[in-house]
Amino acid sequence: MRSIRTLRVLSVLLALLAVFAAGGTAGAATDAPATADAVKKKGVSAWNFPGVTDALRNSRSGWFYTWAADTQQITAPPGVEFVPMIWGAGSVTDTELDRARQQGTSLLGFNEPDLPGQANMTVEQALDLWPRLQSTGLRIGAPAVAYGADTPGGWLDRFLQGAAARGYRVDFIPVHWYGADFDPARATGRLRSYLQAVYDRYHKPVWLTEYALTDFSSGTPRYPGRAQQAEFVRQSTAMLEQLPFVERYAWFTLSTSRGDGTGLYDGTTANETGVAYRDAG
Repeated sequence: MRSIRTLRVLSVLLALLAVFAAGGTAGAATDAPATADAVKKKGVSAWNFPGVTDALRNSRSGWFYTWAADTQQITAPPGVEFVPMIWGAGSVTDTELDRARQQGTSLLGFNEPDLPGQANMTVEQALDLWPRLQSTGLRIGAPAVAYGADTPGGWLDRFLQGAAARGYRVDFIPVHWYGADFDPARATGRLRSYLQAVYDRYHKPVWLTEYALTDFSSGTPRYPGRAQQAEFVRQSTAMLEQLPFVERYAWFTLSTSRGDGTGLYDGTTANETGVAYRDAG
């Protein structure tokens, strides 16, 4: 009996040592391993670029989207969920709706319909098309307005009032937020206040599907330094992980390959902001 108990104790000790060793390796590495557990609440927007799957895996994101009904030929790492989007009025076709239905369990609605350079839709047009999106049977998010999601009488407010009047289903509220104040603590506080205001107005789960520090006031985007952006990532993700009504959040965006100053990866290498986002959650 003693020998059996001894073997059992040794087995348990060996198992614990193996777990400890794996955790120690991950913590000491300069790069997150491919086997790192995905953080399900944390996600990222992405387009296809060389090494996108490796960068997506390394980011430890639990989900991603591409502003399209399909993955745009991105191979998702194991355990990372793709969320389709019906971008605008032109995307409301049988083909696109079928793609979305086959790709995911949740569906993002129209992208910034309140902006001329984006989906550019009237509230009435969006409402008339909404039953087509609803017919996918997927859990469905409202159109993501560029700003003013909490504004009484704003685009989103009028859409949700119209949807309720027509008996349409809206399961969650996607929002976008870009901060022009580059102080990480103040920016995090302002983001939190905005999300709280959206939730207080509609009492539906919130998805933050685009966010970063970017100042668009002059027409040409202005970005903070990497250290400021990275610190904002650390503070904002800690806040987002704690807010119970925020179901998911996604940084804009995974790659710097299109010249955007908020990208997390230069090719497959995490920059300072990318390291902070990888470590979040």
